[in-house]
Amino acid sequence: MNVSMKMKDDPETDKAFGWVLEMYAYAVASALHGMQHILQKDFMLQPPWDLDIGKKIIIHYTYSCDYNMKGELTFGKIGEWRFDKRSFLRGPPPRNLPMPPPGVSESLMGRASPILLVLVALGFAFATYNLITVIVHNRSVRNWMTEDSNGRIFFDPVIEMPENVRIQKTGKLPFHVALTATDAPYSKWQCRIMYYWYKKQKEQPGSEMGGFTRILHSGNPDNLMDEIPTIVVDPLPAGLDRGYIVLNRPWAFVQWLEKATIEEEYILMAEPDHIFVNPISNLAHGGLPAAFPFFYIKPEQNEKIIRKFYPEEFGPVKNVDPIGNSPVIIKKDLLEKIAPTWMNVSMKMKDDPETDKAFGWVLEMYAYAVASALHGVQHILRKDFMLQPPWDLDIGKKFIIHYTYGCDYNMKGELTYGKIGEWRFDKRSFLRGPPPKNLPMPPPGVPESVVTLVKMVNEATANIPNWETE
Repeated sequence: MNVSMKMKDDPETDKAFGWVLEMYAYAVASALHGMQHILQKDFMLQPPWDLDIGKKIIIHYTYSCDYNMKGELTFGKIGEWRFDKRSFLRGPPPRNLPMPPPGVSESLMGRASPILLVLVALGFAFATYNLITVIVHNRSVRNWMTEDSNGRIFFDPVIEMPENVRIQKTGKLPFHVALTATDAPYSKWQCRIMYYWYKKQKEQPGSEMGGFTRILHSGNPDNLMDEIPTIVVDPLPAGLDRGYIVLNRPWAFVQWLEKATIEEEYILMAEPDHIFVNPISNLAHGGLPAAFPFFYIKPEQNEKIIRKFYPEEFGPVKNVDPIGNSPVIIKKDLLEKIAPTWMNVSMKMKDDPETDKAFGWVLEMYAYAVASALHGVQHILRKDFMLQPPWDLDIGKKFIIHYTYGCDYNMKGELTYGKIGEWRFDKRSFLRGPPPKNLPMPPPGVPESVVTLVKMVNEATANIPNWETE
């Protein structure tokens, strides 16, 4: 135990040994006591890499076994036939699992391990184990940063995600809506509009919205506490955000998940500048979170930088999804594991000049994507999760309007992006206070997405009491 702890505390050793650190610790501890072992290669086999049973004694089924219907191994990619203990994280496998396809025994691997076939045929319930790094929960943000200095936690990952998974749900799966916010006027008026539309869409048919929390990371209550369900958490210590206030987001989620009682099993991470344009059902499926793919998050094009935080032993860079933390619908227990790593990776990225320069204002988004991949979590990518005017023109069946971009048009209804338009809507025009009621509608020819955005802002401001109050 002592050697394990010392190895984990040494950054060089921790980085070099990774998830097998505890195995090295046992070997070293034995040698310190002058003990040596009889090495028996026939003690154990590990399919699909070991082909024959022979006189071996134990089968260790830690690796997934994935094959196509031709009997060819597809390791690293979900097979048409598969056996993987991680498919049964929540309970035992059923009896009488399907046998492997014909041809497996003549495949590149030679033949499937017979004992594996026996296990599959019998369908016995069995126990699995996880390799985990224990994080000591502590209120100090600096302890959070040092307990896992490499930003990595090792455990059996969630089963990989099929490209277009579709699983039938048997009942409602409500999710809790959570957003992080500051006490600045700019943040307040956006939160008020967002909460107005949350309340309206929650009551619509097809909605699976549950409770709502504004996570206020200013450290002190503000004047919206009675209007919007709010929990107050601490900001990062002065100077630690390096002028990049978004670094407070992962730290806010870490604190909220520690202190709050959340009834729902799922959480939607949202932002103040989101408007719910349609009622949302739970887009996640079990251990597979749902997220919006951002065109500007490109892990594979930034492989050199990503590899600083996502080493090769974790897998290909394509495992890092092109997402941020919002919008994401995710199981609460998964987010509890990812959030501390998300914070650690964010801090480490900000501390690295090359990464900070390359990722800029989307650094924290990359950090969430990398943190998820470090935990083996991949997301269902839903392009219909969100639209972003003025680039997305139609509403259709999309769920969220994200009004992060300025919308500038001339009076002919032509976009003049990059140049202030004769008509414009830009949230940054209202940094010091809320927009006035009854904003002018855009000129004819402007796309539906922008028209709907202004209509929804005007409806909210007309109905929210004391709108002009900061």
